[in-house]
Amino acid sequence: MISAFLKKISLGLLFVSGISFAATPDYQAVVNKAYQLYKDDNNGTVANYIPELATYNPKYYGIVLVTTDGKVYQAGDTKLPFPVESLSKVFTVALLMQQSGSDLVSKDLGANATGMPFNSVMAIEEQADHMENPLVNAGAIATVSLIQGKSSDDKWNKIIGMMNSFSNNKLSVNQKVYKSESDTNQHNQAIAELLESYGKLYGDPKEAVDLYTRQCSVNATAYDLAVMGSVLANGGVSPLTDKQVINAQYVPKVLALMATAGLYDNTGDWLYNVGLPAKSGVGGGMLAVMPGKFAIAVYSPPLDIHGNSVRGQEAIAYIAAQLNANIFTAQQPQ
Repeated sequence: MISAFLKKISLGLLFVSGISFAATPDYQAVVNKAYQLYKDDNNGTVANYIPELATYNPKYYGIVLVTTDGKVYQAGDTKLPFPVESLSKVFTVALLMQQSGSDLVSKDLGANATGMPFNSVMAIEEQADHMENPLVNAGAIATVSLIQGKSSDDKWNKIIGMMNSFSNNKLSVNQKVYKSESDTNQHNQAIAELLESYGKLYGDPKEAVDLYTRQCSVNATAYDLAVMGSVLANGGVSPLTDKQVINAQYVPKVLALMATAGLYDNTGDWLYNVGLPAKSGVGGGMLAVMPGKFAIAVYSPPLDIHGNSVRGQEAIAYIAAQLNANIFTAQQPQ
């Protein structure tokens, strides 16, 4: 269903009745329209393999767009906190690059898409070098094992500190989700042990899985996520604080990872039809980045079969089409 919708969007539906664009697009009108178009879409299923996630209301839906000059446009449930889940992977690999450079990612983690589900064990077995993209579970657990720190607590402080810097906020762990995930993460524990058997985990497996589980359990809002994405849209500088959060040379690398594995085994279809680097999380969050212009975040818990927010994909695809936002299209000066 989503793929068919994305193909329709990719045909270039550039105008909407009652909305026209001058030199500066009416971002708020586009965001409002995207909210109205999909607020009653009841497709998808809230994640239930993590018991605590199953308690979230499928009606929740919010959209936030933040431009590189710090302007914010929003509609719906934009201030509701939810666990970021796999969205955290973006900011932990950004931290790793900041600590150790981007060459470490290609050398020890890998950057290719797997074409398999985000928690696949077969993807590890079938890769000749047994390496994974940092934005799927195996690669993300390996990423955490490479974070520098004197202790587990020190590593955690660096991970959450990077997320705080991106969001210009003090984020915290959702303890109920953290416990729920810790009680049910045997599959990720097995992934860590398998990686270690191939020499592709670079620390203690139990510590790596615990830190990974904790980062996935961090609460954020759609507003927080859009602010975090705006840093990537703005060359690593926060539009809200003018602080250099991540070195500019690493931003294209982070966006490239989002482009190759941000929506798991549906990433190719997404990039082909929409043309924006994006990342999803099974908590219902989704983030997309138009370099040099803006970031869009959506919160909506119901997911498709790949683990991606249904309304998140629809809303972002619609907004991208309306704003002619596609990294593969020559951008005209506004």
